[in-house]
Amino acid sequence: MNTDKETHNHSPFEKNIMDTVEENENIVKVLNSLVQINNDRIEGYGHAADQSEDNDLKILFNKMILKSQSLKTPLINEVLKYGGEPTESTTTLGKVFRVWMDFKATLTGKDRKAILQSCEYGEGAAQDTYSDAIKEGKHLPAYITQMIIDQKSSLLEDLNHVRVLRETE
Repeated sequence: MNTDKETHNHSPFEKNIMDTVEENENIVKVLNSLVQINNDRIEGYGHAADQSEDNDLKILFNKMILKSQSLKTPLINEVLKYGGEPTESTTTLGKVFRVWMDFKATLTGKDRKAILQSCEYGEGAAQDTYSDAIKEGKHLPAYITQMIIDQKSSLLEDLNHVRVLRETE
């Protein structure tokens, strides 16, 4: 008897449970990537509001923080529904980017256009993360895919707003 390669025959019931657990873990992973990018937006726009000396930008950035907080709520609810633990972290790229923003602000003297360019870059990263999540949509329930599409569209409005502001500088 070869004990190195034992085969496990699972009942159809056990296989269905294992498949369901794996599917739920994949759903949670995708949802948490979106929670994480919204955490990045919250920290990034908080940072941008602190750096900006322009009241109109401070107001805009605070609105964007509120938007990400409201987008996170249904994502977190779904993570919990599928048995996951909602992430509270930000991405490594987001952390590196905020350090870069600090460095850039030091060099540019909190220049309005430079702050807007940084925000535009961050919004592009958010769009990329949402696009990746939509690509995973074939493994997600339709209502979650639709929620992700709707959120991406809402965030695209922010990207376009930041882009217009930057272009007028």
